[in-house]
Amino acid sequence: MSILLTATGETASVCPMMIMYVVIFGAFFYFVLYRPQQKERKKTSAMLAALEIGDYVLTTSGFYGTVIDITDDTVIVEFGNNKNCRIPMQKAAITQVEKADNNA
Repeated sequence: MSILLTATGETASVCPMMIMYVVIFGAFFYFVLYRPQQKERKKTSAMLAALEIGDYVLTTSGFYGTVIDITDDTVIVEFGNNKNCRIPMQKAAITQVEKADNNA
């Protein structure tokens, strides 16, 4: 009978400890992994929302260009000094934006 009491007493003390560890690890993963990604995603979407014609952009493939036209989810970017090199691409392919006022 004392074995049963000891086993149930240990189980009762282990359960709150397990819950505490789960909560601590959950909070750790939230603040270390999820929250910074969420902040970065908000910053990127704000950058793309402020995109204007004439802005100088850097694409994910490493090309620098000037925005010529903007639609809902695509942009047309002109690369280099050659005015014939205009490529349509998704807004998500833009990683960095320099405003046209900074270039002048």
